[in-house]
Amino acid sequence: MRLIRRILYVTGTRADFGLMRSTLKRIEADTRLSLEIVATGMHLEAAYGLTITEIEQSHLSIAARVRIENGVPNGALMAANVGRMLTGFVPVFEAVRPEIVLLLGDRGEMLAGAIAALHLNIPAAHIHGGERSGTVDEPIRHAISKLSTLHLVATQESRTRLISMGEAESTIHVVGAPGIDGMADLPHRDRKQLAIDYGLDASQPMALLVYHPVLQEAVAAGEHITAIIDSLLTAGVQIIALKPNSDAGSALVRNILEARAASGQIHLFTHLARPTFIAFMATVNIMIGNSSSGIIEAATFGTPVINIGSRQNLRERNSNITDVGVDRNHISDAITTVLGKHRHPRVNIYGDGHAGKRIVDILATLDLDLHSHGKTNAY
Repeated sequence: MRLIRRILYVTGTRADFGLMRSTLKRIEADTRLSLEIVATGMHLEAAYGLTITEIEQSHLSIAARVRIENGVPNGALMAANVGRMLTGFVPVFEAVRPEIVLLLGDRGEMLAGAIAALHLNIPAAHIHGGERSGTVDEPIRHAISKLSTLHLVATQESRTRLISMGEAESTIHVVGAPGIDGMADLPHRDRKQLAIDYGLDASQPMALLVYHPVLQEAVAAGEHITAIIDSLLTAGVQIIALKPNSDAGSALVRNILEARAASGQIHLFTHLARPTFIAFMATVNIMIGNSSSGIIEAATFGTPVINIGSRQNLRERNSNITDVGVDRNHISDAITTVLGKHRHPRVNIYGDGHAGKRIVDILATLDLDLHSHGKTNAY
């Protein structure tokens, strides 16, 4: 009788869990696999929506909750919390003893998971490796890739980059972006219903604003979000905004967003359930800020995206992206231009909506003996 292969997924934010939810449900449903989740970071903090409840409501098995230190987000706290997560992950990994640790993206919790897995001789599978961003996220992403033994990448370009970094071709699989899976099939509320539900005017322009601070530019984060909001308001655009993640500079962004919400200038949310977030993405006139969801997911609906600043620098682009620097005049010009155009074709270079199926098949059939030995560069 074939043994069930144990998969352990590390999650730290509403974003990564939302992107992976459909894939995680596929893993859980597959008779060849079992799934446990380690939840950490923002999931466990009320200030970020206490999104552990979304994991609980999905009825996925939570192996452990690993808490980190809360405080004013800055680089020192981010670095120290990587250590706290590593210390918390090790006994969990030892107790669950998964065959594969599954990681996504470029955040500190994923780096801690990769370090723990490597030292416990557990193969780590990294999703969305090989991508560029040009900020602190990029070296962290590449570090996770170098610590991992299996690569589940979104695009051919990412695969090529990992090969150039010395990863063996046999370990790299192009699966697409799991966040695209099922988006078009979600039971969306249309623009009129969203406007009724959230006190908006469906006949006037709307923007979905998601802006996260960049570590190297944290001191200017308040100026950046102010420029974006003022530019949208001047153009007569209604703003649906999400609070930022816990990176350095987020307190500055959060304070300004909360002040603008209190004055009635914007509609602000700590967290939107993924179906609601996707519904707004599908119907707004503009998605604006610097979220990877604008770069990767919004093209599925042809939604125009104004990508601001350096956070997504050098990522592969769909045709719906307009890149601008953090300059009020440039942002205003981009808003005017985008509002004057139609939506884009629904073509997405990041995949076809079937990444989850590919990921599950690879996890279930992978020859672990080929991925459980010490790794070296392929060149």
